[in-house]
Amino acid sequence: MKLIMLLCMTICAVNISPGQTSHRPTDKTLAQLKTYREAYCKTFRDKNPEQLNMYYANSIRLMPAFQKTIIGRQNAIAYLTAFQNRFTVLEISRNEIEILDLGDQVMETGTFTLRMTQESNKKEYRVQGKYLDLWKESKDGSLLLITDAWNYDSYYADLHENLRFDEIMSIHAATLPNVHVNSSIRFELAALNRLLDVTVTQHDGDTWSLYYTNDSMLLTSYFPVLKGKRAIDEYLQRHVKELPVFEELDIRNDRVDNLGMFVVEYASHIASWKNGSSSGVSMGKNIRVWRREADHSLKIFRAIGMYD
Repeated sequence: MKLIMLLCMTICAVNISPGQTSHRPTDKTLAQLKTYREAYCKTFRDKNPEQLNMYYANSIRLMPAFQKTIIGRQNAIAYLTAFQNRFTVLEISRNEIEILDLGDQVMETGTFTLRMTQESNKKEYRVQGKYLDLWKESKDGSLLLITDAWNYDSYYADLHENLRFDEIMSIHAATLPNVHVNSSIRFELAALNRLLDVTVTQHDGDTWSLYYTNDSMLLTSYFPVLKGKRAIDEYLQRHVKELPVFEELDIRNDRVDNLGMFVVEYASHIASWKNGSSSGVSMGKNIRVWRREADHSLKIFRAIGMYD
């Protein structure tokens, strides 16, 4: 099966030439994103989520850790309202790591720190995490946020249940229909995901490592930012030893944005697992930004993952 998948990938890739590399965002873009970061922090301090409404695309997708995916501007504002009703934010910061112009979209990655108290018991929490934002230019030239994904550097056992808001309209992305495989890039991603199913199920860190570019960045759950393939390789070798036994694993996608040299994949998974006497079914979601390499291979350039 692995050889068949690799053959499919090779056949699909050889006829696709690498496009242009990402280029430096304009000063206007950098200024707009700086304004948003400031507005984002201010809305939590003011408990006024409507301040972010002007930055959101109608079909914005929020991908929080411990929460199902939220789609649509109205639902996004409702989520922020519920969060701010449950917590009082004492300190908040958002610091960019990089901003890249991918052509039709702009990607920002960064870190955040949050100190807050829970309204019900006044318990204080201090958390750190990472985010990946995707922006698209509107008709008037301004940028609109189409995706905001974030996770945490540690597993906050006494907090994660309180970061779930069941009253907010949201969905398990893994239950959405797979994209229809009707183009070369979708075919290639389908083949890569089928191989990844097997790779993760078999706890094969060596093959998993081959998915990443040399200058990749991985924003994985419960771990600080991993920069560069060496750091990612070391993490994967440790991570595969911690994985449970997978009775079934389905890695899928419900949206693919082909930007030329870069491909943004909205991926998710459904995992049936067992670990000793425990077992269960879990779901998660990912943003994977793939890049076409000089040898025509498609590899992961930036990625972030969250559990539902």
